[in-house]
Amino acid sequence: MLAKVVAGRALPTALNDVFEQHALSAASRGAVQDIAYRSMRRWGTAQALLAALTPKPPKPATLHALMCCALAMLSDDTPAYAAHTLVDQAVQACAENAEISRAKGLVNAVLRRFLRERDALLEAVLRDDVARFNYPRWWIDQTRRAWPQQAEAVLAAGNREPPLTLRVNSRKTSVAAYLNELTQAGISAEHVGDVAVRLQRPLPVTQIPGFADGLASVQDAAAQLAAPLLQVTDGMRVLDACAAPGGKTGHVLELANCEMLALDQDAQRLKRVADNLQRLSLQAELVVGDARARDWWNGASFDRILADLPCTASGIVRRHPDIRWLRRPQDSEQLAKRSAEILDNLWGMLNPGGLLLIVTCSIWPEESELQAAAFTSRQQAERLDAPGQLLPHAAGDADYDGLFYALLRKPVL
Repeated sequence: MLAKVVAGRALPTALNDVFEQHALSAASRGAVQDIAYRSMRRWGTAQALLAALTPKPPKPATLHALMCCALAMLSDDTPAYAAHTLVDQAVQACAENAEISRAKGLVNAVLRRFLRERDALLEAVLRDDVARFNYPRWWIDQTRRAWPQQAEAVLAAGNREPPLTLRVNSRKTSVAAYLNELTQAGISAEHVGDVAVRLQRPLPVTQIPGFADGLASVQDAAAQLAAPLLQVTDGMRVLDACAAPGGKTGHVLELANCEMLALDQDAQRLKRVADNLQRLSLQAELVVGDARARDWWNGASFDRILADLPCTASGIVRRHPDIRWLRRPQDSEQLAKRSAEILDNLWGMLNPGGLLLIVTCSIWPEESELQAAAFTSRQQAERLDAPGQLLPHAAGDADYDGLFYALLRKPVL
């Protein structure tokens, strides 16, 4: 999986590719996924250690990925497995792979040397920012430029394992009743927002009481701010542009009996919206289409538009740690141009007096605040109160992703 990510494939896709080839139990799949995600969060450290321990990069890519994976796990301050187990399993994995089986001696020697010289090796490699922070150098530099005072905290937050936060479906239950249901099931949780409940320990959704019946949905606390900001009331016509996977679509429908159109240009991702709405016992019109075009629109204007814009996803790297290694420095500018086209197009579909909510899961100003400010000026929109930029935070009661919000009202002529 990790070799596929290094070659440019997104980690969730790489996981699916490999899981389709191997019959694994649910527990094994969960463990494999956990190891892959842990490795991606420490990929910079692992690559630096491997470079220090070998005269040249090991080949083929599978061997390189295996050794980086093992070093990522071994160098973690809070390891998930005992060191001797990790070394043994890495050597065994090498021996059982025909492509790299001859390298098992190298794997064993490199990993055992790391354990002998662990402190000195880490002290040496962590002088480099890429190894220390576990992000590409351009990403670190861009974070420092955007947020000079908060940069290190933002980078650190992106390397922590995210919590599992649920949104309680107020159409089916209350927060108090649902917390009681969790307690009865022996699951510790706390109320952390309007209808947000955070589990003390993440669980598979199959083990979450009432999930299959639509009592709750997985949604980060910051993302749960979107639907209330739209101020939707019964009977309104609402567009959720770029809707997949449908978390915000479902939340809006839980709050009001509105006429919802969920748009996404990816038919497969739109199916996830359908699945989520079915689980929640909610309905919306699902349309495949590009938010920059109008061939999908029937001409009926909307009272509310939710524009969850395409972005680098730099605010949610703790949930998608591969993103930092897949993105390129020029992506922000390219995605910002695409988002500007989307906003200008959607603005023409909004009723006078209607509200448009700009949302991104980015921490880069060119994709968020600068985008919103330019659009507000260009369209002479009225900007209303909204949270603005939320930087990723991973401590205490405040534990949420890095999202941006701007709420705009269209003038009544």
